[in-house]
Formats: sequence, C-alpha cells, structure tokens
Amino acid sequence: MLKLLIFDLDGTLADTAQDITDALNYCVEPFGGKKYSVEETMMMVGSGLTKFFSSLVQTLKGGDSPEALEIITRRYIDFYSVHLMDNTRLYPHVKETLSKLIGYKMAILSNKREGFSRKILGDLGILEHFEILWGSDSVREKKPSPVPILNLMEKFGVSKEETAIIGDSNFDVEAGRAAGIKVIGVTYGFRDRSYLEGSDFIIDGFDKLSKIIPNM
Repeated sequence: MLKLLIFDLDGTLADTAQDITDALNYCVEPFGGKKYSVEETMMMVGSGLTKFFSSLVQTLKGGDSPEALEIITRRYIDFYSVHLMDNTRLYPHVKETLSKLIGYKMAILSNKREGFSRKILGDLGILEHFEILWGSDSVREKKPSPVPILNLMEKFGVSKEETAIIGDSNFDVEAGRAAGIKVIGVTYGFRDRSYLEGSDFIIDGFDKLSKIIPNM
C-alpha cells in the first residue's frame, strides 16, 4: 500500500511551457539565438537549468566566452522570476484530485529551482498539499538520479514498496526505476508516451490518480 506520493511539477501538475519558452527566448536574444517554439522547449527542458544552459550556450554566437553562461543564466532568472505566472496554469483536475488523496504523504521533487516551484504552487493554490518541496537547488543530485527519492523516503520513514513518483518525463521514470519505487507516467505533459516506457502505470488525465493509487 502506498504511503508517499512524489510529484514532478513542470508538465505534471502545471503547464509552465509558455513562460519557460518566453524566458528562454529572452535570455538568448543578445547572442543571436534562434526563437524557440513551445514544442521545442518542452523537449529540451527537464534536466535542470545549469545542465540545460551549459549545453545551449555552445550553440550560440559568442557562447564560448567565459561570461556567456553566466549572462544567459542571469537573464533567464531575472526574466522568469517576474513572468513565471504570466501563462502558467494547473492541468485539468489537479486541484480536486489532490484534495481527494487523503491520508497520503505528498512531496514535490522538481528539477526547477525551489523558489520558482514554491511561488508557482503557492499562486496556484496547491502548495499546502505538500509536506516537502525540493527543487534543483535543494539537493546535491537531481533526477534522473535516485538519490533525492531515497532521501525523501528516509525523511518520511517509508519503504520503496510504499512510494510512488508521478511525472511526465523519462527523468522521472529513470529516477523512479533506479530507486525501486512505483512509477506513474502522465501523457498530457511535456513528453509523449514513448518517453514513459518502464512506468508501472500510464495515465492520460490527472483525475485517474484517485482511482489507481488506492489499488497500488
């Protein structure tokens, strides 16, 4: 029987893609970077800001300068911190489904910075459901490493058989599999079904959680 539910944020609880895309296009502008579409952004993000920009900067004009990564990262943070709620919305049925998951311990494990995650969840009115929120700057190792999952299990005093992760990407699946816990993949987020191979369950809507979790 499950006791701990670990949720991803971007692409799982909230559709943050447009605001991330707007921030990305703003930060690469001085380097003549291409304009990214929402669809392109959804396929690129997920590994965390530092890793993402370290790779991106190599494709930009002047990206080999020592200052480029710092400039791009700072521009992104400055822009996104102001505009992170311009278009971000909860996916359908998230709020009511979380309210139905009574008796479970719930946590957020995101590769987004903790401050950004806390602001988004607070503004969307669901922060109160989660006892712990860990972002990319809260942990030493990020998903797909299983380490933060194992640390959460230890903190809550639960076993791997009592834990599940819910997410939309291969990073969530890989982290969950490596930790030996149950994995629930969602298809409505940033990645399609092909990236969720290895999940114990794959769902097309968040409301399905209240039906399958009690039976896991």
